[in-house]
Amino acid sequence: MIPFIKTIVFFILAGLCEIGGGYLVWLWLKEEKSIWYGIIGAIILTLYGYVMTLQTASFGKAYVVYGGIFIVMALLWAWKIDNFKPDKYDLIGTAIIIVGIAIILFIPRK
Repeated sequence: MIPFIKTIVFFILAGLCEIGGGYLVWLWLKEEKSIWYGIIGAIILTLYGYVMTLQTASFGKAYVVYGGIFIVMALLWAWKIDNFKPDKYDLIGTAIIIVGIAIILFIPRK
């Protein structure tokens, strides 16, 4: 069970770094916040690259799975931080993505 938890924690941490860092850069460039938002955002985005290397899966598989996790986390971020209201189709799509992630990551291969 520990490897499963470790994998999920690293994916969530990577998502927070990518979305959070990107959000800070967005605030700097699009909403004219201080350059420090951009600098901190860039540092966090660099940290995202490091966190992804902590995965035990191969590069390709880790990024395929992370793509799905990123979509789920981005929807949650938009809902909680950006006041986006997901509708039933957003939720159905997210459920399909979660099933896809589970199949790719956890179904045993021969």
